[in-house]
Amino acid sequence: MPSQCRTRIAALTALALGALLVQGAARAAEATTQVRVTTNMGEFVVEVRTERSPLTAANFLRYVREGFYSNTLIHRVVPNFVFQGGGHDATTMKLKPTRDSIFNESGNGLQNKRGAVGLARGDAPHSGNAQFYVNLVDNPDLDPVATRWGYAVFGKVVQGMDVIDRIGEAPTGAVGEFTRDAPLKPVIIEKMEIITPGAASVQAPTVSPVATPQHDTILSPK
Repeated sequence: MPSQCRTRIAALTALALGALLVQGAARAAEATTQVRVTTNMGEFVVEVRTERSPLTAANFLRYVREGFYSNTLIHRVVPNFVFQGGGHDATTMKLKPTRDSIFNESGNGLQNKRGAVGLARGDAPHSGNAQFYVNLVDNPDLDPVATRWGYAVFGKVVQGMDVIDRIGEAPTGAVGEFTRDAPLKPVIIEKMEIITPGAASVQAPTVSPVATPQHDTILSPK
């Protein structure tokens, strides 16, 4: 084989390998996008699974980048089940205006295991928007089955499970407009911030903000 031909083949091979490495690095960065959640009870870190839940993850990350979750409540805590938050303003306790609801990605293969983070919703399967929940235990009843939609998991807690457990043990009852399961001492999300590279390139679905808050998203316990 002429040396010119061998040189050309080697160059093409190097280019192909380089492209594969770049793609692999991009996928790895995408798979490990992390968000630090700072609450008045401590911090925890969520690893967002953008490759498995592209719509749900992009939706969540856009709310994070826009500062939507700052000064919102974790307004519902059910021991040995989940806690839920990210929708009610901590000062007024009112729902914040959200963007449109998104398609339910509960069929992505991610399960509602302890520490998994999912998108809260109402009875309608595609009614989730900003609120999220964290599984305090394994909750297989929240996973989809052939006869019904489940609740879409889009991430997992990778640091701060001690904080998760403290929040999950908060005394609860009726507070203001919440008739039950609300922490008696407010649990406040002070801020969220993306702490790994790669998330800035994630594009959220194109939707318009609504003028007034939509219905509260309620996660039904087992």
